[in-house]
Amino acid sequence: MGEKKEKEVAMEKSEEEGDWVMVKPKPNKKFGGKAIDFLEKMIVKLMYKKNIGPSHFLSGNFAPVDETPPCKDLPVKGYLPECLNGEFVRVGPNPKFAPVAGYHWFDGDGMIHGLHIKDGKATYVSRFVRTSRLKQEEFFGGAKFMKIGDLKGLFGLFSVYIYKLREKLKVLDTSYGHGTANTAMIYHHGKLLALHEGDKPYVVKVLEDGDLQTLGMLDYDKRLQHSFTAHPKVDPVTGEMFTFGYSQTPPYATYRVIFKDGVMQDPVPITIPASVMMHDFAITENYAIMMDLPLYFRPKEMVKNKQLAYSFDPTKKARFGVLPRYAKNESLIKWFELPNCFIFHNANAWEEGDDVVLITCRLQNPDLDAINGTEKEQQRDGFTNELYEMRFNMKNGLASQKKLSESAVDFPRVNENYTGRKQRYVYGTILNNIAKITGVVKFDLHAEPETGKTKLEVGGNVPGIFDLGPGRFGSEAIFVPRQPGTECEEDDGYLILFVHDENTRKSSVNVIDAKTMSAEPVAVVELPKRVPYGFHAFFVTEEQIQEQAKM
Repeated sequence: MGEKKEKEVAMEKSEEEGDWVMVKPKPNKKFGGKAIDFLEKMIVKLMYKKNIGPSHFLSGNFAPVDETPPCKDLPVKGYLPECLNGEFVRVGPNPKFAPVAGYHWFDGDGMIHGLHIKDGKATYVSRFVRTSRLKQEEFFGGAKFMKIGDLKGLFGLFSVYIYKLREKLKVLDTSYGHGTANTAMIYHHGKLLALHEGDKPYVVKVLEDGDLQTLGMLDYDKRLQHSFTAHPKVDPVTGEMFTFGYSQTPPYATYRVIFKDGVMQDPVPITIPASVMMHDFAITENYAIMMDLPLYFRPKEMVKNKQLAYSFDPTKKARFGVLPRYAKNESLIKWFELPNCFIFHNANAWEEGDDVVLITCRLQNPDLDAINGTEKEQQRDGFTNELYEMRFNMKNGLASQKKLSESAVDFPRVNENYTGRKQRYVYGTILNNIAKITGVVKFDLHAEPETGKTKLEVGGNVPGIFDLGPGRFGSEAIFVPRQPGTECEEDDGYLILFVHDENTRKSSVNVIDAKTMSAEPVAVVELPKRVPYGFHAFFVTEEQIQEQAKM
C-alpha cells in the first residue's frame, strides 16, 4: 500500500472513532430551494447597493487561497531552535465561495495555515476546517448561509428572512450549527480545537507529516448546548479549561468549567441586562472575569439606522463581573464599573492582595462596520486600542484603571505558563489599520510608561519593538518558551508569526528572539504560497502532537 493510500485509510479511521461528533449534515436541493435562490437573487438586485465596490477584505492579501498539501524542506534563513519542534498554526477567514452580496472579514470559512517544524526542517500546509457550513455550501456549489456583511439596513432584515426560510424548509441543515471555525485555536485534553464564538469547537488532528485533518465537532457528551467562546483559558497548573458562551436570547452569557479529563461541568448562567458581544474573558487562580461591555445586539437599529446589527452605546458604563471560578451559580459574582469602553482581547489576569488585576487592550467607540474596509487604507478605522491595567478590589468594591501604552496595539500574548498568575512581559501587535500589523511590541509591566508620547516607541515600559519594514505586514505573534514551565526566565523564548511582503507578494514565517527583540530574525522560513492575513495563532508542541496522535 502506497504512502498516500495509507494516509487516506488512517484519516478515514480517525473520522470514525473518537469522543467527538461526526459532522454529516443533510442539506436538500428540493423543497423550494431553487425558488428561494431566485427570491434572494431578486432581493439582491433590487436592494443591495453594488456601487459601494468590492470588499477590501476580498482583495490583495485578504483574498482567499486554495488548500495546500504538505510542502516539505522549505528554505530556512537562520536556524529553527529545538523548542520549536511542533506545529505553528494560524486560523483565519478564507471564503471558499464568492458572497451573494455583502461580506465582512469575520464571515470567511476557517482555514488553518500550519508550519510543521522538526529538527530544523520546515513543512507548510493549509487546510479548511471541515465545518457543517462548508460541507453544505460545497454540496450546493455556492454561498447559502447568512453573513455578517449582509446584516445592515432593510437588506439585512430580508437576509435574515431568506436564511430562516432555508432553515425552515430544510434546505439547510442547522443541526450542527452554522459557525466557520475561523477565529482561534487551543489545545486541551489531547485535542487541538478550532473555534468560532457562534458555534461549538471542531477537533483538528495534526498528522505525522504536518497535515491537518478535521475529525468532527466537540459537544462534551451533549453537555454543551450553547455557543463556545473563541478564547477559552487553560490553567497551566491544574490542566482545566474555562470557557463561556454568549447569546442573543437569555441567558445572554453562560460560564463553564471543563476538568483536565475533558468532563464539562454544569452551566452557570450569568445575568446581564441585554445581549452584548462578549469576545473574551480572563481567569486568575481563584476567579473568572466576565465582561459586560456596551456593544449591543440591536436588530431594530440595524434596519432603522442602516447599520450592522451590533452597535456600540457610548452612554453606558463598562461592567466587569468577578466570579469564583468554581462557582455553581452566579450568586457570588461581584460587578464593577469603569468608564465606557470595549475590549476584544485580554493579555492576562491575576490576584494581588485584595485586587484582581486585568491586563487588557482597551478601545473607545468601536465600529464593526469600519472593519468592512470601507475606510481609507492609511486610517485606523476609528480603532485606538491601548494597553491598560484594570484593578478590581474585592474588599471595597472599587475599580480603577491605568493606561500603559499609546495606540494601536492588540492581539496581546504572554508566556502561557503564567496564565492566571502574575507575570511581567506582554507581547502585542502594532496596528496601523485594523487588519494591518506592522510589528510586534514588548511591554515590561514592572516599568512605568513614558509620558508625553504620541506613538508606540522604545522607552519606559517598552524595552523592544520588532518592526516588519515597509510594505510588510504580519499577524498574531505567539510566544514559545525555550523550556517548558517557569524554570527559565519569563521572556526566554521566541516569537513566531506569519508575515506577508506586499512588495514581492511572498509570505514567510519569522522567528524573533523574545528576550532581545533584535531587528535580525532568528529564522525566516520562505513559504511556497501566499498566506492571507488572518486572526489568531497557536503553537502545538511536539509532546502535544504525539499525545493527539493517539486519537
